[in-house]
Amino acid sequence: MIHRSITRELLTQLQEYPIVTVIGPRQAGKTTLVRNVLPDYSYASLENPDNRQLATDDPKAFLKRYPGKTIFDEVQRTPHLLSYLQGIVDEEGINGRYVLTGSHQLELRAAISQSLAGRTAILHLLPFSIGELQDANIVFADFESYIIQGFLPRIYDQNQRPSVAYANYYQTYVEKDVRQLTQLKEVSLFEKFIKLLAGRVGQIINYHSLSNDVGVGAKTIKQWLSILEASFVIFKLPPYYENFGKRVIKSPKYYFTEIGLLAYLLGVEKNYQVSRDPLVGNMFENLVVLEALKNRYNQGRNAELYFFRDSNGNEIDLLCKTGDGLIGVEIKSASTWNSSFSKGLTNFSQSNEKLSRSIVVYSGESIDLSSGVEVRSFQDFMW
Repeated sequence: MIHRSITRELLTQLQEYPIVTVIGPRQAGKTTLVRNVLPDYSYASLENPDNRQLATDDPKAFLKRYPGKTIFDEVQRTPHLLSYLQGIVDEEGINGRYVLTGSHQLELRAAISQSLAGRTAILHLLPFSIGELQDANIVFADFESYIIQGFLPRIYDQNQRPSVAYANYYQTYVEKDVRQLTQLKEVSLFEKFIKLLAGRVGQIINYHSLSNDVGVGAKTIKQWLSILEASFVIFKLPPYYENFGKRVIKSPKYYFTEIGLLAYLLGVEKNYQVSRDPLVGNMFENLVVLEALKNRYNQGRNAELYFFRDSNGNEIDLLCKTGDGLIGVEIKSASTWNSSFSKGLTNFSQSNEKLSRSIVVYSGESIDLSSGVEVRSFQDFMW
């Protein structure tokens, strides 16, 4: 098993809270993580029809089966259980009593805020990071290989072919989650939508343009985006516009939480196709933004990630709000360093808000500059 960076935070939070909830996309490795880290815990999957039926019909009888520390997997299938867990942990007063996992963000958050507020920590687990693969001595020479291979654990554990694995992942999980969360009547229109969304990855979203191209209303587009976000298929990067008035863009960008799924949706199967694709810069940006997100989540932190663009076209690809100040990141797929890459960072610091760190991430080698700008290879990029 490849060691997960979030393990330390999981063990720490089990000492601090009666319940720890691990959420993230399907097949990100949530079950594998908690079962391997906590072998002494009992385990029950609520995807199992028998477990789910008993938990629905007689939750007290179901919970009596698990008197000790327990993992409940895919708990969003039975959100009413959380009210009963609240009573148990309040009575027992034991930290680390339960570990919950789930893959539907909105359903779980609503149930948690109602029943478990103050009683559970929430951790986000995404597929493997570049750093986790490196620690397992899995290193690719170029970013194109990471994009094609992706980061789903099963691809590495089972030596699966990426193109087939992501086709199955889309059909088995993405469509399944969408159908569970909405009355999807036109599957073909949704497939058209998600492929068009892939073609707009990393671009500021234009709901009306996308709705016209798909052939559905803007309201439906927003609903579908919310569902994909709730299922951790996509990540919404909001704009940063504190104190800058009306001069800044206020629409978000979207990225895919699994770069291999993005490649599949774009019809990209070989390394050379990545480098020749008009969206190579967008794919590289998706790769780097998600590495930044994984790094934040693995430390048990909220995303606090943004982009910046004003009406004059001044922009920064990624901003991270930290206790030490605002970090700015420019992302370039080029492999050769050019001093122009840091221009946007300098302009932002001078015109808007001084950055505590200025970082350029590209596909070349890391460089130490006397100017204070940190030039990092995408393989070395860490906060």
